[in-house]
Amino acid sequence: MAMRILLADDHVVVRQGVRVLLEQAGMVVIGEAAEGSAALRLAHEHQPQVAVLDIAMPQLNGLETARRLRATVPQTKVIMLTMHSEAPYVLEALHAGAVGYVVKTQAAADLVQAIHTTLQGAISLSPQVTNAVVQAYLAGATLPSDPLTSREREIIQRIAEGQTTKEIAAALGLSVKTVESHRTNLMRKLDIHETATLVRYAIRRGLTAA
Repeated sequence: MAMRILLADDHVVVRQGVRVLLEQAGMVVIGEAAEGSAALRLAHEHQPQVAVLDIAMPQLNGLETARRLRATVPQTKVIMLTMHSEAPYVLEALHAGAVGYVVKTQAAADLVQAIHTTLQGAISLSPQVTNAVVQAYLAGATLPSDPLTSREREIIQRIAEGQTTKEIAAALGLSVKTVESHRTNLMRKLDIHETATLVRYAIRRGLTAA
């Protein structure tokens, strides 16, 4: 039986190229999504063996999508396919539940092999990020603690992407007062007092693209 893959990336051209790559390898792309919420719906509906996610997606990024997939569709393996090769992004992805990390410039060489490797129960990293992760480990690097809830991370991403409180409330089906409460709580937790600093935090943690 062909491997069943979910593909999520906000760039249509990237999705098209990856789909062709996977189908040439005999795999079946059961669905495509441009952002994380749609990817979650497709995963719940189709139960793919592997979800290939970009990190920097609008509305709900790949890291938060990976966390929610791990909690709700744990049988689906998550592979990040991203332009970021820096160690903090890789460590954050692994912490979020990804078992594969492929850099887009090496997708043709690494992605199909990464899918096979992760389905065998192992972790797969593109060669160009492996050294960065090893060096980070040897240097004793650790991720800064993240005190935010899943909902707070989703809201901070939307704030960083320029959405207003009313827009966030409408998109998430929440009251304006609830969104304001979340915003107040997350800024208190992070000891952040202005939006510009909040945006920098979101970029640094991979919640949104620069």
